[in-house]
Amino acid sequence: MRWRGGDELRELINLLRDDAEIGRAAIIGLQEVDRDKERTDCINTARVMAEALGMYYAWAAPPRANSKQKEDETGLAILSPYPLIDVERIVLPHEGPGKRRRVALGATVRVGANEVRVYSVHAETRIKMEKKIEQLGATLDDLRRYPKIKRAVVLGDFNTIKEKDVAGARRLFSEAGFVSPFPDDRATWKTFIFELKLDGVWLRGLDVTESGIVRRVKLSDHWPLWVTIKF
Repeated sequence: MRWRGGDELRELINLLRDDAEIGRAAIIGLQEVDRDKERTDCINTARVMAEALGMYYAWAAPPRANSKQKEDETGLAILSPYPLIDVERIVLPHEGPGKRRRVALGATVRVGANEVRVYSVHAETRIKMEKKIEQLGATLDDLRRYPKIKRAVVLGDFNTIKEKDVAGARRLFSEAGFVSPFPDDRATWKTFIFELKLDGVWLRGLDVTESGIVRRVKLSDHWPLWVTIKF
């Protein structure tokens, strides 16, 4: 969501409530979500969204890069009208520039009698492909702690800038029994004339009936991805 606050945050909340494609979702995964930062009016963004939408929420951010840093790093969020349990912050392996760290946020969503393990991820940009795949793989490492949960979703900003990054992510999740409705050549991000597939939604134990990338929503430099599933 790229830090939205003020009128833009209210616009995003309205879209998540009422939009024909991305409104009324059972599970929402977000990246670049601020908490108590001056640039977004010192609010808990995820809590404001959750209260407006009538949802539960979880939020987590990476460790601060240094002891002099007063504000939290920008974080991740999972929102749902269904209860969230076993919430876990996963500090991803490998530092980025300036010893910057990235995280994933995991939670189990109880949808009626069904449990779905959900991960929102924000991978590092400027590291080698092998290290980036190890960051994404940290979600699968955590998922192994829940052998009884057969349904899972890994979503987020994978920062798969190069074709080999995209291919590596597909190989990682496919070998773990996941599928995605989004082809490797479908862009999810654009700047000037450049379009790249930086984002992904990978699912296990869930049947996809519809999916889409909503280019008309431009509150972030990434476009929203949505998937409809059935149990």
